[in-house]
Amino acid sequence: MARSQDANQELAQVLNEIWHLDTNRLRPGTDYIISLQGRAGYVARGSNYARDKARAPLFTYVNEEKLKSIETYAHFINLLDNYEMSTGVSETVTSEEHQENRIFINALMETDVMKCAHKYLVRKGQSPSDPSQFKRQLYDIWFRLYHRDRSGGEDSCGFEHVFVGETKHGQEIMGLHNWVQFYLQEKHDHIDYKGYKARDNKDTPDEDDHVLNLQFSWKGLVKPIGGSFIGVSPEFEVALFTIIFLMSNEKMTSVVVKVDEYVLELVVYRHGRSIGTSYPKLLSSNNRDL
Repeated sequence: MARSQDANQELAQVLNEIWHLDTNRLRPGTDYIISLQGRAGYVARGSNYARDKARAPLFTYVNEEKLKSIETYAHFINLLDNYEMSTGVSETVTSEEHQENRIFINALMETDVMKCAHKYLVRKGQSPSDPSQFKRQLYDIWFRLYHRDRSGGEDSCGFEHVFVGETKHGQEIMGLHNWVQFYLQEKHDHIDYKGYKARDNKDTPDEDDHVLNLQFSWKGLVKPIGGSFIGVSPEFEVALFTIIFLMSNEKMTSVVVKVDEYVLELVVYRHGRSIGTSYPKLLSSNNRDL
């Protein structure tokens, strides 16, 4: 999609605005500590073997008290156990889970990050100005179930894929681009961090970077590379990816923007009226040369 420079600049501007409004972002070195360790190697397609370049976990410390004291994180964590990890296995959404989804969306809407995103989307004619209609739109984008695997029932939704993670035919990991889920899965020994991914020495990440490209295994399956924001709030990720999703109707949208000190490629795949997947790729950081 050939985006005009103006459109891209405007997008960069609103994404930087929500970045600065993200007061619930955790601070590296204070609220959490990560240990990058070694640079991960190549994993052959379809292989579930990866050399472990990181003996220790990625997360050395996370202030869980702080996490659970912030409403959007607390409600977000409640949603993580609501899904079947295997595609092809129908999801049953209980009325209690529906309620949890709504509570999460309501909490998002209380934040300045989401209010800013909503205002922008209304201005661009992409979202209804009525907050309750906008919440319904968010629900459809993130929580509406759809078929990811043709063989089964409605087995997936944007939230599950992006934030929780799924497996395909028990053979590959899909999604799982969220740091809170990563940390909790790592804490329960389901995730083994294998090292960071970087193309060369110039884009080696720092431990205070808020975006990383990672390699890890989850319940025995390997993800050769996955991009993830680190430390950012759930409302920041939902706002950012909702904006990119609604500003394009392509099957796959990829935009390169500079957010704070990071040059990112932000990727969103559409699945009808919902998000198929979305993730950041760190291209460079701290004004280091690409």
